[in-house]
Amino acid sequence: MGDQFRPLDDKQISFIRDQQLFFVGTAGAEGFVNVSPKGMDSFRVLSENRIAWLNLTGSGNESASHVLENRRMTVMFCSFDKTPLILRLYGNATVVHERDPEWQELVGLFPDFSGARQVFLLDIEMVQTSCGFAVPYFEPQGERPTLARWAEKKGKEGIVEFQKKHNLKDLNGRGTGLFESELSE
Repeated sequence: MGDQFRPLDDKQISFIRDQQLFFVGTAGAEGFVNVSPKGMDSFRVLSENRIAWLNLTGSGNESASHVLENRRMTVMFCSFDKTPLILRLYGNATVVHERDPEWQELVGLFPDFSGARQVFLLDIEMVQTSCGFAVPYFEPQGERPTLARWAEKKGKEGIVEFQKKHNLKDLNGRGTGLFESELSE
């Protein structure tokens, strides 16, 4: 059994800032559970009880549809270096889109990524740490430039076209709320 905390403490915040990879888990009331790896300087600790992460345009948009249905989200970090640790943040999330008033302030916390799709805010209800003794050693070799290059090549209009084709429904057919027009249907 891991140790449970609330709120985040300085040591945990420092650990989070040192990580280059995190995982996000969400689920609707029914259907598939989604777990996604994230990277690319897309995570921020806003306070001891709140975090934000920037979601970039990709092949699916599961987290968005799940959070619209129920706000539960888990974010997990693993240490792959000499000091083993797994840290999980459990809480309730909200989605902020480009059309929302707080978008500019939140997206400004991150590098200017082409293809920025949403910012997720997570209000932390519990922090849990566990040993991570079974997590193998890995050394990062750097970020993959593929997604950034793809988004830059597509441009704003190309990304919107891609999102309309691939990001409006999740794997279970539920809407993602990506575009305002989608919400009125």
